[in-house]
Amino acid sequence: MTSPSQALLAGLYSAFNAREIPALLAAMTPDVSWPNGWEGGVVHGRDEVARYWRRQWEQLDPTVVPTAFTAEADGRIAVTVHQVVRDKTGALLSDHTVTHVYRLHDGLVAEMEIREPA
Repeated sequence: MTSPSQALLAGLYSAFNAREIPALLAAMTPDVSWPNGWEGGVVHGRDEVARYWRRQWEQLDPTVVPTAFTAEADGRIAVTVHQVVRDKTGALLSDHTVTHVYRLHDGLVAEMEIREPA
């Protein structure tokens, strides 16, 4: 994996945790495909991703920290993340590790997939 890809993705997590939607969207293709890990399904495009995150952040306080980056044979990048989700009162809802798999296009995130542990 190239270091610019890792830097892009690490920046994505920093922006997510800081709730910086403009920075997040700037790292994505206009037609990005993003999993709706909270409600189910997939959202498409920057505007839908922004609406999804705003809805989520109104009710939840998720934090995701990358712990490993791995290049996959098909060119995608798998990122192991420690994910902690709290409700708005601070109560812990979830604390686990998942893998996010990214497909990049022209240096931007074109698609993300969530892989739950086996």
